[in-house]
Amino acid sequence: MKPERLIASRLRFGSGVAAASIAVSFLVMILATAISSGFRRSLRDGIADVVGDIRITTPTLSSTGGLNPVPSHLPSEQDILATDGVESLSPVVVRSAVVRAGGVIQGVIIKGVETEGGGGLNVEIPSRLSEITGLGVGDDMVTWFVGEKLKVRKFHITKVYDSLVEDGNALLVRAGIDDIRRINGWSDDEASSVEVALKPAYRNDRVTEAICDRIGTLLVLSPDESENGLLVTTARHDYSELFSWLDLLRNNVSFILILMTIVAGFNMVSGLLILLFRNIPTIGILKTLGMTDRAISSAFLRASSVLVLKGMAVGNAVALLFCLLQSKFHLIHLNPENYYVSAVPIHVDIFSILAIDVVSYGVIMLLLLIPSVFISRVDPAETVKME
Repeated sequence: MKPERLIASRLRFGSGVAAASIAVSFLVMILATAISSGFRRSLRDGIADVVGDIRITTPTLSSTGGLNPVPSHLPSEQDILATDGVESLSPVVVRSAVVRAGGVIQGVIIKGVETEGGGGLNVEIPSRLSEITGLGVGDDMVTWFVGEKLKVRKFHITKVYDSLVEDGNALLVRAGIDDIRRINGWSDDEASSVEVALKPAYRNDRVTEAICDRIGTLLVLSPDESENGLLVTTARHDYSELFSWLDLLRNNVSFILILMTIVAGFNMVSGLLILLFRNIPTIGILKTLGMTDRAISSAFLRASSVLVLKGMAVGNAVALLFCLLQSKFHLIHLNPENYYVSAVPIHVDIFSILAIDVVSYGVIMLLLLIPSVFISRVDPAETVKME
């Protein structure tokens, strides 16, 4: 065994403060990353459920108050589906309406989507609408459509679902696309928009914008004139305030990672300085025996490294255990009116955690090189004389 390893194995930090600081710092960093990632994934999925990741529409309004129809199946559909990252295309028909239940009147957005059953005036309503109107599964929902002519339909509620994102103050009701087409007086090949769903790995701002530009180029260069005037927008365009909030959250997480790494590093620096001061006579004796400053520094850094790794392991274990419990049992609840979700969302990315561990460990060890300079200033003659 090398002398430095033997010496490092004998060195002991007198207090557990440094180790506890390391564990808490890694715990906070991993939780901040997992919660931030959970928010981003949950809200992106919720937004995609409302407007898709990318939406293809017309820029002009129709007489019903919505957008003029686009072809349900675009001539460039196969080229769009062949674009890297695109998962599917779905035509939808959207129409604003008013729901009346007892003495309650509530504005809603009816979104017609393709269903296996073809609609049949069946709808799925959000839980918030169920709370407001008192309607539930099995009830009939009388709905008023205002346009050139007032139309009334009685829909049958088949499901109450939890919605992460609402379209303004209007709640999103899911219906069969054929039902809403008939109300609008549209043909089977007309839709309000075509929603483009992306694969989960491609749901980030830079890639989404690139795919949006690619689709826009395909439509502009299409030989079919019906596609030349179509508008292509991303979910970020439709929900800019929500995405700005996510950006702020990500910036806060970056600040937390930097702060916690610095806090852990300087706690270890103070712990190592205390260890060095307590072992000044030992350092002097080792120098007298011919051990170099570099070898002595290596011994103290090895002891510090072991402490950092132990604290990192404890912090990781506690953080991952909390993430597992929160994902399964939703221990911490939130107000969905303020945070859009009813419980703290968690998403654990192993690669992100490993990156945090490696980078933070490297930064802490670099900071520990500062007190190791103290070793070169220890005079063996003075320390031996003191002994």
